[in-house]
Amino acid sequence: MPDTAPPSGPTVITLGCRLNTYESEVMRRHAQAAGLGDAVIINTCAVTSEAVRGARQAIRRAAKDNPGAPILVTGCAAQTDPDMFAAMPEVTRVIGNHEKMQAETWAPVSLLGGEEKVRVNDIMSVRETAVHLIDGMDGRARAYVQVQNGCDHRCTFCIIPYGRGNSRSVPAGEVVAQVRSLVETGHYEVVLTGVDLTSWGADLPGTPQLGNLVLRILKLVPELRQLRISSIDAIEMDEALIEAMGERRVAPYLHLSLQHGDDLILKRMKRRHSRAQALALAARLRRVRPDIALGADIIAGFPTETEAHFENSLRLVEDCGLSFLHAFPYSPRPGTPAAKMPQVAKPLVKERAARLRLAGEVALAKHFTRHVGEVRGALLERGLAARLPDFTPVRLSAPAGDGGHILPVRITGHDGKQLLGTHIP
Repeated sequence: MPDTAPPSGPTVITLGCRLNTYESEVMRRHAQAAGLGDAVIINTCAVTSEAVRGARQAIRRAAKDNPGAPILVTGCAAQTDPDMFAAMPEVTRVIGNHEKMQAETWAPVSLLGGEEKVRVNDIMSVRETAVHLIDGMDGRARAYVQVQNGCDHRCTFCIIPYGRGNSRSVPAGEVVAQVRSLVETGHYEVVLTGVDLTSWGADLPGTPQLGNLVLRILKLVPELRQLRISSIDAIEMDEALIEAMGERRVAPYLHLSLQHGDDLILKRMKRRHSRAQALALAARLRRVRPDIALGADIIAGFPTETEAHFENSLRLVEDCGLSFLHAFPYSPRPGTPAAKMPQVAKPLVKERAARLRLAGEVALAKHFTRHVGEVRGALLERGLAARLPDFTPVRLSAPAGDGGHILPVRITGHDGKQLLGTHIP
């Protein structure tokens, strides 16, 4: 094995969430530094049974496309069911979610030597989350800072806590230092990421809350032009965080983990908010920040869901004024309480998910239409891709230089998936 990786570096296949994307970049750099340039790393997701099935398909495809390359499998699905992946003949090693973030894991002698195929330890025993400085993922447009990992909640449908462990936070000082470093390297926007982002601070001295961290970043890194907050649990939004959304340097967008629009189903999911609380939060956020756009996750076909229950989820899209919807069909995960509940017939789950996605498409089209005719500042990402502060994607009519800066753009229309715009010189 050579001492240095080839310029191309290892192949990394990322499935699942934005946090996985961040962690894949950490792994890619560790593996490249260790000389694993010919390796294929597959970072799996376990959020649904379909996600696990997709991971197995990705492994087989990667082995076929990269004959002879070591296939290294990690991520939440590998953490929760390592033996299943270890039994696949294509797989060289199975690596746990904690181990994958450690540079020493990727030493070729340690990783590829010997007969031990599974390197997965008890994720529940992990007590810390290390900070990793990652830039360049989106050019100079934005960078990501992982401030939290794991989850202390036990929603009845979710297996992610068993893949990520209990909630643990990166101390505020380390977060601020990383944000400052990213700003100094020219990034316009920094995104705070985590598994259960709004639980940040509960395990730190004094139990600070996410709003405290946001305000501290804004105060101590005044050069930061835009701070973005990723997916959050609506019931955990603290007062300081709600007020911080009124700050102009905080991007006017939030993705809410709502999951359903009916109170009985929310209880059976073991969610901690009600429909009324979701509506009240959406209304309050709009009072604090009138230009805010909201997204949400909603599950269709949860066990025991009736048509009336489902209709409440459909109405939630409009009642909350959602612009971006991640709608997906429920699928049972072995080991979760919901898997033992009376299941909705699969064809009906699929049909309801399709109706929910259609409602999301209608809501997105309304959101796009509101922007048509405006002249807005858009952050250029790369090529023709730009994005408004409320996270709405814009496709430019012509290239406008390198990414990482704000352009004045006239919004001329949309194609159902993104806005169309023209750069105003």
